[in-house]
Amino acid sequence: MPDSKRPTSANDLESLPPLERLLAVMARLRDPDGGCPWDLEQSYATIAPYTIEEAYEVADAIEREDLADLKDELGDLLLQVVFHAQMASEERAFDFAAVAASVAEKMIRRHPHVFGTAEAEAAATVTVNWETIKAAERAAKAKDGKPSALDGVARGLPALLRAVKLQKRAARVSFDWGAVAPVLAKIEEELDELKSEIAEDQPHPERLQDELGDLLFAVVNLARHLKIDPEAALRHTNNKFERRFRALEAELTAGGADLAEVGLEAMEAAWQRAKAAEGEMAGREAAAETNADSKRQEEEAS
Repeated sequence: MPDSKRPTSANDLESLPPLERLLAVMARLRDPDGGCPWDLEQSYATIAPYTIEEAYEVADAIEREDLADLKDELGDLLLQVVFHAQMASEERAFDFAAVAASVAEKMIRRHPHVFGTAEAEAAATVTVNWETIKAAERAAKAKDGKPSALDGVARGLPALLRAVKLQKRAARVSFDWGAVAPVLAKIEEELDELKSEIAEDQPHPERLQDELGDLLFAVVNLARHLKIDPEAALRHTNNKFERRFRALEAELTAGGADLAEVGLEAMEAAWQRAKAAEGEMAGREAAAETNADSKRQEEEAS
């Protein structure tokens, strides 16, 4: 029998405050008595990929500066938290309230300059204090009493992000180059090693993967030294490739041609035209912005 106190219909749910309503919706979806078969089949492991996907969709909405979409994507991401918390609640491990309480306590603990007596007038000081507190927390969690500088860097992170975090942690204990030049030299070294492996009569797949991984890791290190987010840089290039390829595609198939039969030479020429068109558009936008700035300055002067 369903719990008589638990809302079971849309009308019952309508009167609840938004967050309480969301928690009740998830509890109903996971109710063995009349819940959703798909939701009931899920586990932490099967839901985890959706959690990651929703986080990326939040980032995408932010990059597109689409606040309406951001609201929806944040809701989808919140649903993932609620889903995991509901499953944990069913196992009597913890519930959503415990998740919220834990993160609130963490924020208070890591902001002693706001909730305590510590002082931090600059953002840089806040960052130093934050990392010091996190290091103490990691040391307290160390099972063998010997914390590593790399503790807490989750294995499930996207590879580029994890590479950055591992490198930053190593840099804190001075395992790092102090300039860009040796990083560039390392990239050249790793590229040469990859070329050597490719040149073998029978390149070994595992060695190719290893050498390519080393090269990517070195490139991430360069991005870190240049203070560029490698994930953002690659995302920007992905978007640029997509724009240009779609323009190429539209041009070459306008007359009904099959793109696969057009040939690389024609596609390369169309690619260069798309690239040039983007450059011209960027130039016009920059000129328009400059003119607008000049006009504003003239109006302010008058």
